[in-house]
Amino acid sequence: YQAKMDFALKLGYAGDQIQAVLNKLGADALINDVLAELVRLGNKSESEGQSSASSTTSTLVPRGPCPKEIASPESSLEDEVVDNSDNLRPIVIDGSNVAMSHGNKEGFSCRGIQLAVDWFLEKGHKDITVFVPAWRKEQSRPDAPITDQEILRKLEKEKILVFTPSRRVQGRRVVCYDDRFIVKLAFDSDGIIVSNDNYRDLQNEKPEWKKFIEERLLMYSFVNDKFMPPDDPLGRHGPSLENFLRKRPVIPEHKKQPCPYGKKCTYGHKCKYYHPERANQPQRSVADELRISAKL
Repeated sequence: YQAKMDFALKLGYAGDQIQAVLNKLGADALINDVLAELVRLGNKSESEGQSSASSTTSTLVPRGPCPKEIASPESSLEDEVVDNSDNLRPIVIDGSNVAMSHGNKEGFSCRGIQLAVDWFLEKGHKDITVFVPAWRKEQSRPDAPITDQEILRKLEKEKILVFTPSRRVQGRRVVCYDDRFIVKLAFDSDGIIVSNDNYRDLQNEKPEWKKFIEERLLMYSFVNDKFMPPDDPLGRHGPSLENFLRKRPVIPEHKKQPCPYGKKCTYGHKCKYYHPERANQPQRSVADELRISAKL
């Protein structure tokens, strides 16, 4: 009995466990039977300890943090920044371009401006500016029809719409170039330009404006009365619309398959694979590449 007790103690078993096993099996039991019973008791006690721990944690769940707090850090951070308007870029809308686009190039539809403004307001943007030439406040004429003109006055009172200066000199209208107002404000405020115009004349004025217009121009479409910007404003290899409108990107971009040819790829902007070396560079067309090489 004592020899079996000493042997089991050397193996690390507790004395009360050994005594319980020897009392159960008897002093004449084989050492292998004693060890098997000790192992069975040890496994049983471990399983009971795990079940008690799980039951303890299960009772603590209702008193723990709310579901929003125990969500994944990525999703909680995303929700936090989506609701934070400070992370959204300022929006500068080309009012004439949007209104003429909604009017199918046949008339100046002020309702199109309202639809675009409402779309960005629903996204949480607060810094929205619309530029419209001041002569659009004049009465509608057959050669330049204007619909829903009262919307312009309403947006001006809400300090969203700004009229660019214009005046008459000896019966002739003198207007300021509203596109320059749009690009200058968007550049100074590090915002987004909403227009289907490429502003090629202004791109040639300043190199920094050219790069800014290439990277911050948000084009759009109207489907009846629905304002629809693209989900990939800078192409399929660029940022998503959500990250494009933010100062700090939050939603992770989908992983793209890298091009197997790497820098040796000759497809240029037509390559369907991802080129990390071109991530921060605008995808120039073949015509632009030929013009640049001709100048060089």
